[in-house]
Parts: sequence; structure tokens; C-alpha cells
Amino acid sequence: MKVAEQLVDMLVAAGVKRIYAVTGDSLNQVNDAVRRNGKIQWIHVRHEETGAFAAGAEAQLHGGLACCAGSSGPGHVHLINGLYDAHRSGASVIAIASTILSEEIGTDYFQETNTIRLFDDCSLFNQLAVTPEQLPRMLQGGMQAAITRKGVAVVGLPGDLAADTTDNLSSSPCVFPVSVRACPSFDELQELADILNNAEKVTLFCGIGAKDAHDELIQLAGLLNAPVAYSFKSKMEIQYDNPNEVGMTGLLGMPSGYESMHEADVLLMLGTDFPYASFMPVHNRIIQIDIRPERLGRRAKIERGLCGDIKTTLQALIPHILPKTNDTFLRKQLARYAEVKKYLSVYVEDKGGENKIHPEYVMSVVNELAARDAVFTVDTGMTCVWGARYLEATGQRKMLGSFNHGTMANAMPQAIGAALAYPEREVVALCGDGGLSMLLGDLSTIVQYKLPVKLIVFNNRALGMVKLEMEVAGLPDWQTDMQNPDFAKVAEAMGMKNFTIRHSEEVASVLGEAFDFDGPVLVNVMTDPNALAMPPQVEWEQMVGMFKSMYKLLLNGKGKEVIDTIRSNYKHIREVL
Repeated sequence: MKVAEQLVDMLVAAGVKRIYAVTGDSLNQVNDAVRRNGKIQWIHVRHEETGAFAAGAEAQLHGGLACCAGSSGPGHVHLINGLYDAHRSGASVIAIASTILSEEIGTDYFQETNTIRLFDDCSLFNQLAVTPEQLPRMLQGGMQAAITRKGVAVVGLPGDLAADTTDNLSSSPCVFPVSVRACPSFDELQELADILNNAEKVTLFCGIGAKDAHDELIQLAGLLNAPVAYSFKSKMEIQYDNPNEVGMTGLLGMPSGYESMHEADVLLMLGTDFPYASFMPVHNRIIQIDIRPERLGRRAKIERGLCGDIKTTLQALIPHILPKTNDTFLRKQLARYAEVKKYLSVYVEDKGGENKIHPEYVMSVVNELAARDAVFTVDTGMTCVWGARYLEATGQRKMLGSFNHGTMANAMPQAIGAALAYPEREVVALCGDGGLSMLLGDLSTIVQYKLPVKLIVFNNRALGMVKLEMEVAGLPDWQTDMQNPDFAKVAEAMGMKNFTIRHSEEVASVLGEAFDFDGPVLVNVMTDPNALAMPPQVEWEQMVGMFKSMYKLLLNGKGKEVIDTIRSNYKHIREVL
């Protein structure tokens, strides 16, 4: 059997359904083995980065193993950004990096790359096979590492090795998924229970590590009369059927989540590695529980750090918790959350004008129209803000984004992986115009494989988040404006159903038609380029920076832009004041 055939057989045995790749050169033997195998699909993406994003999305959704591949040199480099995102998201991805001929390695040959050096920082397993007998063993080890340690594994495969044959297989031909349960010791749990029982005000802050413990979280929060805040990545898993939820914190969050965490006597962090230290309290007692002990204490000044998976730990902790009768703190935080939601509805009611449709309104309509089990993918930037604040969890919906890596251009390629992983579910890609522009060619992949993805383009003709970052730093926005193509015509040229929305009165009806269409569709929405997103806590320095930025724009003859910004955000300004 050829090494390429062994590779494909082992991928099939491991549950891999497809390989995302651009074939060519050293990868052709693998491509041919896929063709002859018939049990695995080859997805011809236009850019290897798209393939890596799609594989990462697929792995995150079904929790199993997904695969992408890149051929010699440029194909390897194109994979990098998508693999970084997958690795930092904890997605179990096996990447096949086919290389130049074995005899040419180390000679600075055409398209040569050092795969070990290249992929070292975005993988947890990274090896290059040099004999036919090595490849199956390396592949098994890589897949086993990816599926159990949750990350990217890279296997380098020289093109000539893929065509070679071997009968020797000294390792297992399959992988062994494991389910690990971990719990702190009895003494640690008792100490934690004593702290929670004696605290007057407790807030729970939940991350994606708590996604399997929804029922336990609700029970614990009920016993403690504790508000529940959460990270963006865990919103769809924590928000639904949660009477104590007070929203998110962080750059995209809400004042209610921020204040609940800061006003608590004890903050209990559950399965979160929240990266923004500036939003974390420093004067109350913080206790952190995480399955990965190396994460304890690296983001906040915690008093106690416990190692355990959240579901098992809470099941063991709850019998030691005494029900609290005083709900004053909880009622105060829920009332604040109600105020925040009222503010959020302002820009849903004020829909905006021609070519200046308020993106908040658009996202609220998407939320109403999307299925209860829809899969959303959100681009990094302002689209993330609107998704964080206006998409609601149902217990069945999923949301994917570049939450850890923070790259542009993730939404459309992640939607490809989501649509292939769950063909029976509605997939909605919420794209920024900057993000979509980066990998625009893979709209053809969506059309070629007839993926019924709904692409909603928030077209504000600018890099909106970068513009805001510059303004709060006191800098006039520079080189953030974008001269976009007509995205609807681009979609039409690629054979995709398309719409353009210029007036707010058209939003509900056109989006309704798009969601009803049985096939891929792109909706180009002309949104307000001056729409701002207020963070949950506005610092004085940020206000001063914004005033400086507006003043510099005035000095540079851009008074109209200043006036438009004020008109677009006067309600936010009122809220700050």
C-alpha cells in the first residue's frame, strides 16, 4: 500500500470526513488516494488559509478531528493564519504539510520550507517523516495528540514518500478519544464552599470551559443568588434559560456584567482564561477553577486556584452550598442589566438613514429571522460587537469567531466548515467588508459545493474597529476608509444569489427573502460608517482621546466627518454623560 493510501485510510478510521486543500505538486498523491478511497471528501478551497479556518470551525462544532493540507512552500505559509486560529481555539486539527522531494531537503531547493520551524508556534505536535515506516506512526501520534490535547498537529510528508510503499505498521491504525473528568480535593471544595457560604455578594464569571455545565451553573447561581456574567466565546452556552445572567464584560461587553464582577465580594471564575486584565476587578476575592492548571492566576490576582473540569467540580461543590435568602445584590444587578438592554434597544428603534443603516438594527433583525439552531460566524471587528450584543442564545445556537487569535477574514471560511459539518442547519456568516475582501475568492468555494450559507456583509466602507481604536487614542483615523467593490455584483459574477440594502425600510423584507432562499446568498448592507461601540467602562483617557481626535479632524478640514460622528452617536454620548 502506498503511504498516501495509508494516510487516507487512517484519516477515515479517525472519523475525518473531508480534507480542505489546494492540490498540486507534492500533494497530488494524497489527492489521488482520496479519489480512489471514496470515503472522504476533498474540498477544493481557493486559499489554504480558508481551508485551515474551515477545518478549525468544523472541529470546534463537532468536537472531533478535522483536516486541512498545504503543498510545498507557499501552501504551507498560506495555512499559517488559519492554523494559529484553530490552535488558539483548541480545535483538533491535523494538517498535512506535503513537502519537496526528500533528497532535496536542506539544499535551499525551489519552494523549500522548514516545516518544523514554520509550524512550531501554532501546533502541539509537529514532525516530518523521512521514511515510509515513519509516516503512519507520526500520523497516529499527531491525531492522538490533536484529539486529546485539543490543538493543531502537523505532519510533514515529502512528495516522493507519499508515493512509496510499505507493509510495516507498528503503531495503532486508529485514534482513541478520551473523556477526562477532574475534580479538586475534598478539602479544597470544602474551603471554597465556606468562602461562598460566608460571602454576602457573589458573582459567577463563566467561560467556554463551562459550556457543558449549564444546569449546574444555574443551580449554583440560584443557591447563591449570584449574578452570572460570561465571556463572548461562551455566550451561546451560558446565556439561555439563565434567570441570573447579566451579560458580558470586556471590550464588547456591557456595564452590567462589568459592574456585577467589580461590586461582588467574591468573584468565582469558571472555565475562563479571559485575557483583558483591565476589565478584571482587583479589590475583591477572586477564585478560579480551570481544567488546565497552568492558566490559574495568569490573568487576575486570584486568592485560590483549583484544577478541575467545571461540570464535575460543581456537581461535587453544590451539596456543600447553603442557600442564601438575601437577594438584594442580585436584584440590583438584574435591574442594571435591564437598563443596559433598554439602552441597547435605542439603535434598534432608530434604524438610520440611506446608506447609513444602523448595524445594531440589522443584527437585531438577523437575530429574529435566524433559526433556533443556527450557526453564526462573526468577523473580528465591529461585526463582533453587534453579534455580541444583539444575537441571543437559545440553547441550540452556536457562534464561532476568532475569539483568541483576533484575525480578520474568519467568518466566511468558518461558515464553509460549519455548513459542511452540519448540512441540515442554517449557517449565517456575519462579515465585515474588510474581512470579506481578504478572502473574497472563496465565495466560489461556497457556490461550487452548493453550501446554503447566508452571508450578511456589514458594509461601512471602513475598518471600523481600527478607526475607533485610533480615535480613542487621540489620533485622527488615517487609511481606514475602504473603496469596496460592489459585493452583490461580485457574488452575482460567482453565481450566487445577492441583494443590496441601502434603506432601513428594506432590511426586514430583504433579509427575510434571503433567509428563505434555498441556497447560498450574499446580502450587502450599507451601514453607518460612523457607528461607535461603547465599552462597558469608559475611561477618562478614552474620552480625552476622542475629543483630541475630533479636534485634529476639524483642523484638517474634516468638519463634516465630526458632525456625522456626533449625529450617529448622540444617544451613546448621552449614555456616557
